[in-house]
Amino acid sequence: MRDRATIKKVLRFIRPHGGLVALMLLLAAVTVASTLYAPILIGKAVDQIVGPGQIYVLKLSRILVQLGVVIAVTAVAQWLMNLLTNQVTYRVVQDVRAQAFLHLQKVPVSYIDQNQPGDILSRIVNDVSQFSDGLLMGFTQLFTGIVTILGTIGFMLSINVKIALLVVLLTPVSLFVASFIASRTYQMFRLQSEKRAEMTSLVEELVGNQKVVQAFSYERTAMERFDSINGQLQICGVRALFFSSITNPCTRFVNGLVYAGVGIFGAFTVIQQGMTVGQLTSFLNYANQYTKPFNEISGVVTELENAIACARRIFEFMETPVEEPDQKDAVVLQKVDGSLEVENVSFSYRKDTPLLQDISIQVQPGQRIAIVGPTGCGKTTMINLLMRFYDVDKGQIRISGYPVREVTRDSLRRNFGMVLQDTWLKAGTIRENIAYGNPDAAMEEIIQAAKQAHAHSFIQRLPKGYDTVIAEDGGNISQGQKQLLCIARVMLMHPPMLILDEATSSIDTRTEVRVQKAFAKLMEGRTSFIVAHRLSTIQEADLILVMKDGNIIEQGRHQELLEKSGFYAKLYESQFAAS
Repeated sequence: MRDRATIKKVLRFIRPHGGLVALMLLLAAVTVASTLYAPILIGKAVDQIVGPGQIYVLKLSRILVQLGVVIAVTAVAQWLMNLLTNQVTYRVVQDVRAQAFLHLQKVPVSYIDQNQPGDILSRIVNDVSQFSDGLLMGFTQLFTGIVTILGTIGFMLSINVKIALLVVLLTPVSLFVASFIASRTYQMFRLQSEKRAEMTSLVEELVGNQKVVQAFSYERTAMERFDSINGQLQICGVRALFFSSITNPCTRFVNGLVYAGVGIFGAFTVIQQGMTVGQLTSFLNYANQYTKPFNEISGVVTELENAIACARRIFEFMETPVEEPDQKDAVVLQKVDGSLEVENVSFSYRKDTPLLQDISIQVQPGQRIAIVGPTGCGKTTMINLLMRFYDVDKGQIRISGYPVREVTRDSLRRNFGMVLQDTWLKAGTIRENIAYGNPDAAMEEIIQAAKQAHAHSFIQRLPKGYDTVIAEDGGNISQGQKQLLCIARVMLMHPPMLILDEATSSIDTRTEVRVQKAFAKLMEGRTSFIVAHRLSTIQEADLILVMKDGNIIEQGRHQELLEKSGFYAKLYESQFAAS
């Protein structure tokens, strides 16, 4: 097991449970000691019945009573040890999974954007489960195996030094076999974990977009992609299983040679009266107990190699850089007047591909700011910067006079209400989804927010009204209904600033008119940013920012921009040419 850094990290998680581990190891030592003492009693019992007419019933009875007590102690100690092993293992796994999920909340949005969700999911769920299985099986068996080996060597040396040395000299052969196989199983198990993550990502992608898959007749290509990854997983899985499965037979073969050598050499020693028959019986028991841990340890090592390979992937995720923490003296935004200033801001997702360049805008409290432009011009990027999902490369953004880097992210984001083009709803009731950002809201407030969003009527038609349970991401309601619920969710928050990113894109024209009226009422006195492709929805905006290639090329009110006959006028004419 060569990944010492990963093992040290695992030990850090085990350390808080040191008391239970110490007790567990003590019980393991008691189990080993009682197990090793039993062959001595068996040897003494054999010596009481060797030879014609030489059966010493009284002594034999005492030995058998002692043997019964030793076996009972072994059974109880082993049961308690296994109980504690389960406790320690599952507590460690709980801590690892909790910290991994906590880390997921702290990683920057850029990490989520750049990595497959299925791979992250596989690390937190699948790899932690594999890690727990290996840790559960291997932890005590490894310890008891090592103690058993050392203990049997000591007892064998006390009986006959020459035969004990014969056993010890054959030990490196078994160790070499186990080490040779383990070095190959680690790489196979690591590759298996990576391929399992790829498959999880692919399945999640296809299941979550099954309608698109079928609409574009992508089934055959999807199956080919799945078969390719599944085939690779099968190959590395078979290889890992092959190397792990030959470990036990190989070490058992070596151990059989050791046992045969002890039996033959011991028989000659008995004939020469170098030891008693009972001692030979004890020695054969010890030889068997001595070799047995090598079988177990070789099997345990393969499981631990798998566990360590999975643990390494977990720790790699947990060591990814977290979102830059708030400054120690960061201000908590409480009363926001809605003013906002973007001063000479530049930003790019990749340093070699510039996007926003030297952007400057001044927003007064209560203004409605529309951002328009062709796809990829930087509209959504502007929203990401306002919410501090990303930080600017150059320049400064101020809200109510405070630079956003000098305020806490939580208080900044609580002052914004967002309705995005991509709707998201959790598995739960309608009421819980509307109250997602304000769980303590009264039922009357929830209903009022739904009425303002024109969602109340369709909610009442559902089987259980506001207590109707919807599937994950709202799979059992229409896209337009999901959008209305997202709008109601924001309306319940009553934030001082709004961000509407294609907020009505999935709503029919008639409902859109009503929702626009609701938005108009909601936006009264609130600074609002409206990202829109349909220019009919932003004609009443106080300021329209026209973006192209990461720059604001025009700005002004709707009529002013039309009179300029510039880029905005061309966009408008392209949409309304028919009318």
